[in-house]
Amino acid sequence: MPFASSSALPPSVPSTAPVSRSPWRSLRYRSMRWWSAANFVSNAGTWMQLTVQNLLVLHITGSAAATGLSMSVQAAPALFVSLLGGAAVDRWPRKLTVAVSQALLGAVAFTTALLVALDRIDLPALMVLAAVTGVIATVDGPACALLGNDLVPVADVPSAIGVGALVHSAGRLAGTALAGVTVGFLGTSAAYAANGLSFLFVASVVPFLRPAPGAAAEPAAAPAVPARAEMSVREGLSFFVRRPRLVALAGITGISSVFGRNYGLTLAVLVTGPLAGGAGAFGTVSTVLAVGGILGAVLGARLRKPSVRTVGLLAAAGALLQVVAGLSPSLAVLLVLVLPMAIVESVSDTAGTAVLQTDPPPHLRGRVLGVWSSIGTVWGLGGPPLLGLLMEWAGARGALVAGGLLIAGSIGAGLLVRRRGGPVPLTLSAKDGDVTGREALGTAA
Repeated sequence: MPFASSSALPPSVPSTAPVSRSPWRSLRYRSMRWWSAANFVSNAGTWMQLTVQNLLVLHITGSAAATGLSMSVQAAPALFVSLLGGAAVDRWPRKLTVAVSQALLGAVAFTTALLVALDRIDLPALMVLAAVTGVIATVDGPACALLGNDLVPVADVPSAIGVGALVHSAGRLAGTALAGVTVGFLGTSAAYAANGLSFLFVASVVPFLRPAPGAAAEPAAAPAVPARAEMSVREGLSFFVRRPRLVALAGITGISSVFGRNYGLTLAVLVTGPLAGGAGAFGTVSTVLAVGGILGAVLGARLRKPSVRTVGLLAAAGALLQVVAGLSPSLAVLLVLVLPMAIVESVSDTAGTAVLQTDPPPHLRGRVLGVWSSIGTVWGLGGPPLLGLLMEWAGARGALVAGGLLIAGSIGAGLLVRRRGGPVPLTLSAKDGDVTGREALGTAA
């Protein structure tokens, strides 16, 4: 492992530790605890900057459209550069890649802080900095996710993903809250500087991380792979499209993302329209969704052998709950349904992330995550307009009902086709090129 030394943090649990289903079991390992703490700090800093950046663009331009454009500019590289970023992650040492990418992101944040402090910032400069951040993130995102793979045994992957989801949620809440306080007392530039410090904190922790016994090795320590193949974007894309479970996972996630997960749009219209609620009522619904997401992350962390079948069944169950929610006669009934909807969605996400990050062999995982990032960007950009058209045609209730039936029907049809075509193992196994045990691991820290 890069940077490994006698000062590396030792694992706090031996490889003979008893099997556990605790959602917190990944935190038994000292390096995972440090990595989670670093990610909390980083997430808080990132959300502090995102909050301030939107306000800054509004202050400079007075245009909501310009604010949306700045967000799109930062997200756009994921659509076009993620495949190259994933190939770079497969080629370069993981810890070195994370340390360098975090330092570069910190440099961008400090540069922005300096420009703001000197009153030299304008919209073109912000757009350039946002684009640079997006390009670096195409490498940093998969590298950070896969670095977490080296810290826990494969059986603890779902726990690490669940903990990562909780860390993300906690960091978002902390960062959003701190943004207002920081700007009020120290000014806008201080928020960018704080985010820069959060990146440097992550970079400073990375050299001391050490894998637990039974964790997967880095690609560099895996069986030798030709350098040309290491950097071949085509090989990663080919692996993805020829892997039925990954294609199925992409299909399930895609249709669910477009027709079932844009609750900020569908439920907002349902609450303020047919249910005659106001902004406060939708705020309550959003809070219940957030609580359900946290509970789902905890439950998902208890999984030990997640599979595409599990993801599909949970997504179908969530879709049927969505259908019932679309028929809700009152806000009270909707609130009762929203909680299990969010829980099921969160558990499904945890299972899907575990499959995605453990199914490919180590030397291809970066490129597979790059493919996934590109696909996810397409969903993110295309989903809301498609759902908006459906709502224009069928209304909020109709969109929820039709979308839920479409999701559940598609998943059910897929399961039937797969069953008639012969049993295919969908759990993590050592068959048909699957990666398991010491050969595979994945987290989303």
